[in-house]
Amino acid sequence: MINPARLHSDLSRLGRETDMFLATVSSLSDEELAAPSLCEGWTRAHVIAHVASSGRALIGLIDWATSGEERRLYASPEARSEAIAALAALPREELLAEVRDSAAAFAAEAERLTGELAAPEVRAGGRDLPATSIVALRIAEVVVHHHDLETAWTIEEADPDSLLNAIEAVVRALRAKGAPGMKLVTEERDQWIIGNGALHIESDREGLLQWLARGDAAHIQADGPVPALPSW
Repeated sequence: MINPARLHSDLSRLGRETDMFLATVSSLSDEELAAPSLCEGWTRAHVIAHVASSGRALIGLIDWATSGEERRLYASPEARSEAIAALAALPREELLAEVRDSAAAFAAEAERLTGELAAPEVRAGGRDLPATSIVALRIAEVVVHHHDLETAWTIEEADPDSLLNAIEAVVRALRAKGAPGMKLVTEERDQWIIGNGALHIESDREGLLQWLARGDAAHIQADGPVPALPSW
């Protein structure tokens, strides 16, 4: 189980990040929703649709953690893509309602994680995830995809601990995908080792996340050539 005080803290941060995300989304016109995002091949509407779809899919991981019965996020990669495309094609107000309802449903269902967990680990995106980190994964998705909308909101506005959640989620994915050996260090004294830790990279949390998640190396310092990273 997740300690109730920790879950309350995590859900409070998730609420803050979600409120900012929803404020940004609500400010976008139809034309702005149709504009490209930082996610290759996706418009802003696709990013928002993904956040909506993922919120409901992650409830399946809560079901798995609490019941012990395995649940898949999506039936297949094709089903995931179809769900996102269908939501992205909705009229603006319907899309906004979907993302709001999805966020509220996830937050409500996450309260069950304070009970006994039948499965200490679940799987998301082909990699193992501690059941106690499901809420942190949702925080990571909201923060990174808010950044992907490329609006006036900047990643510096995210809570420092939310940035930490996001980096840890990306690092977990990069390890699972066999990313090059790196030692990642932040100005806040966080540290992660990937593989053999051969390449030393430093930045603040914001700069490190922008590089790890989206390849923006403008704010990192490395003691060797910066590698291309697999998508997370």
